[in-house]
Amino acid sequence: MIKRSKLFGTKTRVTFSLPADEPSGVVSVVGDFNGWQPGLHELQVRRNGTRTISVPLEPGEYQFRYLATGGVWFDDPEGSELRL
Repeated sequence: MIKRSKLFGTKTRVTFSLPADEPSGVVSVVGDFNGWQPGLHELQVRRNGTRTISVPLEPGEYQFRYLATGGVWFDDPEGSELRL
């Protein structure tokens, strides 16, 4: 699940959210907004049973995917593109 929240100025906070236990292990969101570098935006386990990470982004179009432990790549159920 992806949530968007307007910030001051032109930026938008994009929050990436997944269930806390699927897939197991560490999960990072990687995309052209972070140079496709794993580990820069690692999802953190929350009390409500999810894992999330929030990233402030400028307006534009972005591609992203998730990378889980063991080199497993997968897409968000809502797609792999963001338009802000």
